[in-house]
Order: sequence, then C-alpha cells, then structure tokens
Amino acid sequence: MTEIGSPKEDTPSTYGQNEGIIPTGPIDLDSSIPSSPKNDESMTATQSNVDSEKTETKRKLTSFVWNHFKKQKINGVDKAVCNYCQKILGGSSKNGTTHLRDHFNICSLRKHRDIKQSILNPSKKKDGSTSLAAHNFDQECSRHKLAKMIVLHEYPLNMVEHHGFRDFVNSLQPFFKNVSRSTIRRDILKIYENEKTKTKNSISDNCSRVAITTDMWTSNNQKRGYMVVTAHYIDDSWNLHNRIIRFIYVPAPHTAKLLAKVLMECLVEWSLERKLSTLTLDKCTVNIAMMDQMKEKLRNASLLMKGELVHMKCSAHILNLIVQQGLGAIQGAIETIRESVVFWTDVFSRLIHTEKNYKKEPSERDWLLAKVMCEKLKLFYHVTEMFSGTKYPTTNLFFSKICDIWLLLKECLKSSYDEIRIMASNMMDKFEQYWTSIHGILAIATVMDPRFKMKLIEYYFPKIYVGEYQNEVERIRMLCYDLVKEYKPNDGKENLPDPLSNASGVGGDSDGCVDPLAGYDLFVSSTSKVDTFKSELEFYLEEAVLPRSEEFDILAWWKTNGLKYPTLQQVARDVLAIPVSTVASESAFSTSGRHVTPCRNRLHPSMLEALVCTQDWLWDEKLDASQNEISHSTFFDDVEDDEAGPSFVDFDS
Repeated sequence: MTEIGSPKEDTPSTYGQNEGIIPTGPIDLDSSIPSSPKNDESMTATQSNVDSEKTETKRKLTSFVWNHFKKQKINGVDKAVCNYCQKILGGSSKNGTTHLRDHFNICSLRKHRDIKQSILNPSKKKDGSTSLAAHNFDQECSRHKLAKMIVLHEYPLNMVEHHGFRDFVNSLQPFFKNVSRSTIRRDILKIYENEKTKTKNSISDNCSRVAITTDMWTSNNQKRGYMVVTAHYIDDSWNLHNRIIRFIYVPAPHTAKLLAKVLMECLVEWSLERKLSTLTLDKCTVNIAMMDQMKEKLRNASLLMKGELVHMKCSAHILNLIVQQGLGAIQGAIETIRESVVFWTDVFSRLIHTEKNYKKEPSERDWLLAKVMCEKLKLFYHVTEMFSGTKYPTTNLFFSKICDIWLLLKECLKSSYDEIRIMASNMMDKFEQYWTSIHGILAIATVMDPRFKMKLIEYYFPKIYVGEYQNEVERIRMLCYDLVKEYKPNDGKENLPDPLSNASGVGGDSDGCVDPLAGYDLFVSSTSKVDTFKSELEFYLEEAVLPRSEEFDILAWWKTNGLKYPTLQQVARDVLAIPVSTVASESAFSTSGRHVTPCRNRLHPSMLEALVCTQDWLWDEKLDASQNEISHSTFFDDVEDDEAGPSFVDFDS
C-alpha cells in the first residue's frame, strides 16, 4: 500500500482504497503503512504555519492519524490541528500519536462512516415502503431534532441538563455532545425564526384573502395578558389552513385602543391589512369598541363591502350565552339532581332513609324534566361541536343549524312543562339579541354550498319570518350579486379600443377603411360586463342543487368547478375559509397554560411566543405530510392501566 506523507486538507486518503471503508471505532492508528517506491518520489509532506511559511519535514509521517490532522508550526513549535474540530494538540515526534488517536476516537464533529460496520437505519419512503440505509451521526442534526422534540411535546427546556436524560442519550449515541439549557433555548429560537419565515411566505404567496380570529388570555402563574392571533385561509390546492401567527404579551390595562393597536401592528407585520376578509371575536364590550377602532384603521384598505362584513361574532360563545340564559329558569331542578349524583353509589330512592347527608331527593317530575331538557339541549351541544371544527369549513353549515335551533325554541314555547316554556322564552330573547338578522357573509356561504344555494334560504325563511320573508330572501340575493361585483376583474377599459382613434386606422378593415361598427364593439363590451358576471351567478343558481351527503367535500367541488365559475370560485375560496368561532385561537390557551406552569412562571414572553407558535407550525407540517392521525400527546398525558380501566388507550403504541 502506498506510503502517505502529511497530506493537505483536501488530499484524499488512500487507506482502505481496496476495501472502501473509513474506520469509525477505536483502531490502532500507529501501525505503519508499507510504502510504494513509485509514490515516494511524488509525495513530499509539507505543512503551513500560521504565518503561511512552508517548510518541508525531515521525517515522513507514516501513521494513518495524519490523514485527520494537519501538522503546523505555531510559535515555532510543531502542533497537530484536528481537521474536524480544529483543536490544537502536540505534533512533535516525541509526543507520539497516541493522544491524536484518542482524540480522533472521541471527536464530536467527525462524521462516522463505516460501510462494513455502519448501523442499518430503516426509513419509510413516500409510498409507504421501507428501505435500509447506513446511519451517519450528525451532531447538529441531532441537536435540531432535540429542540423540535421539546417544542412539539412541551418538555421543559432544562431537561437537557437532567442526569437521567444525559445518561439515556449517552447510551444511544456516546458521540453526542450534551448541550445546556441556554444552548437549546437558542436552538429553539432559531427554529422559530425559520418556521416564521416559511409561514409568512406561505401566506404571502397565497392569492386568497385571510380571515383572522383573536382572543385574550391571562396567565394565572404570570398574571400577564396575552393576545393570540390566528390566520385562516385556503391555499392554491384548496386545503384549509389555520396558523397561529402571533402570541403577543399585552400589558395591562387591556383597553380597546391598546388591543386595536397591537392587532393592527400584527396585521401590518404579516402584510395582511389588505388581504383581510373578516375578524372573528368573542361577544364583549371591549371587543365591540376595538372593532370600531379597527375599522377606522383599516378604512383605506380593500375590505369587502367597504367593511360591512368584517366583524364576525363567535357563534360558539353566543350559543353558550343562550344556553346559560335558559338554564337559569330550571336551576332548582338541576341543583337537586346534581346533589343526588354525589351519592351515586346507592339507589336514590333509598338514600333519603340511609344517608343522613342526603336531603334532596329528586321527584319523578324532576327526572322527567331533566330528561326532556337533555333532549332539547342535545342540539345545542352538537351544533357547538360542529362550529368548533378547524379542519373543515363551518360558514356554509351555520345557517341551517341556527335555523334548526330557532325552530326548536319555538317548539319549546309550546311545552307542557312551565319550566321548559320559561327556559325557551329566555333563550329566544337572547337569541334575538344576536341573530335577528343573519350576518351577510354567513348567508353568502350558504349560497356557495351547491347542496343549498338559495333553496335552503327559501325553505327556512317562511318558517322564521312570517309574512315578510320575501324581503329577507331578496336581501340575501342582492348581497350575493354585490359581492360578486367586487370580485370581477377590471372593467377592461384599458384594453378597449378608443372610438375616436378610428381616424388613425384603429378598428379599420384590411384595406385601411374605418369600420363603422367599431363603436358598437366598445358599447357591447362596456354594457355587458355586469350582466356577464350576474349571468355566472344566475347560471349557478339555476342549476339543480346537489343531493345532500355527509361525505360531500365542498372544497374539492369548488376546486374542480373553477373553469365553469371562475369568479364564484374566488368568492367561495375566501368565504369558506372564515371560521364561525374563535376555537382555533382559544385552543392555544391550553398549550400556553401548560408552558407557563408554577415552576416556569419566569418564562419570558418572547420565549413563550416562540414555543406556542413553533409548536403550531410544526404540528401543522406533520399533519399535512401524514395521511394518518398523529397524537399530540405531551408529558402531561400519562395514564396508568389500572386508572383508565378497559377503555385505556396507549398513545405510545
């Protein structure tokens, strides 16, 4: 085998040429390698010192270790510099090479590749098949995955300093260099900035409008207020997305002026002030005042219908208020049954005689009343659950469900139970405070559902608006036409021929004569624009509605019918992305509550925002990439077999 001198940094090693391996484990690096007379003449070892002076060594370097070190003179002393981590070690002949060999075996920055002894790592391909590939340890990659693991599963940052964790990691990969809490914090912030840029670009490149939901949350442990802002949009592939874009610390007091200022700064930072469709908020006095200020700040932006449709109230919150209003009328019966449930171990009828603390025995009427009440309120539960969805459009479902609730309350007003009638009356009063007139964007969303169109409105309105429903139906119809006009392309006036320019030959025939009907073409183009777009909507409405089906995918339908209804497709894309509740934003509060535990109440607001937002973005990427469900379990989700009983589900299996 060829004798090797002291190679330059980019000189390839000839060791193992015939076997194709680079050793990784502890090996004897001091063994000499036989030399080849042919290469003795061509390979002369040279080293560069820090002053770039080149000196020729008197003794050839025969140990394999010199393939991984550079010999240099530093301050007149021979030194060996590691090619991987640049660590400086003794390089004199009297130092030997044992210490160089030891450093080579433990150098954390050296990538280990051994074709014969490499670990076969099974990896899944996109088609679901599995392939085996050699695993190569990479310190930076492992650190990156560790930081993502902490973010995804809400592990404490200081777990990287725990003795048990470090022992575990060392048992898996001894070459992994442990990191501190400060280091992993910097790694997480770096991931946050990268993911933020990707999310910004994704929203910016998307040509549709963006709906915003926002809510406030106060940490019990920090006593700080935070505003969460979530963006909802449909991408070019017609997939619905919701992204937390900010989790902002808002100092007290939380006035409408301050909240509007913070929210507007967020919209400007993410370039959403001119792409905004709606703002969905909880129903409260501060939010109403904040919306007035937001409309003032956005008055120069391109809002739909000059801002008439921008404010959306959280439907799930309103339904909760309606139910609470109704339950007050039967509070006595509810308390009696609740009191009895505490003593569920015995038969209720015997408890009054055997348990001295049991003093409220439900009557037969109480049980019947509770049964009727549960049947009536079941619809509220299912509708609230449906409105709280974030992975499917909800605006197109709103109208029919709200109409069902209205009809249910009217039926309850005729109940034989006084308590049910009083409950229904209270709920009807609260209902009318919020939904006397259906919000325009929700009506349009119903029309954009090919299973309903105007037919569903024409079916329900006679039942709700007795004697005057025609005006309401016509109001919804005209609202659809007005919105479609806003989505039409430019009038085409820039490209239309000027009738006065015919004298210069424009609009003339082939022999240069003026076309007497050139002005007619302009007239047809200028007067047919509105009718053309109305015809698109009218043609859509005149077609028969599709059969109702639970499996119907409204996004897929509009994706495939864009050529037929190009303008309506744009309207549907923006309208169907609007959520009818703030659940997507409120769900961030449970995450932030787990981050800000009593032991972590000093977590900085910027770090909390990085953890909450990055977790949302990373999970969204994983769910998009996977066809299967992924468990969002955290280290708070431990359940024992004996506690869970037969219904226990092992999320780690």
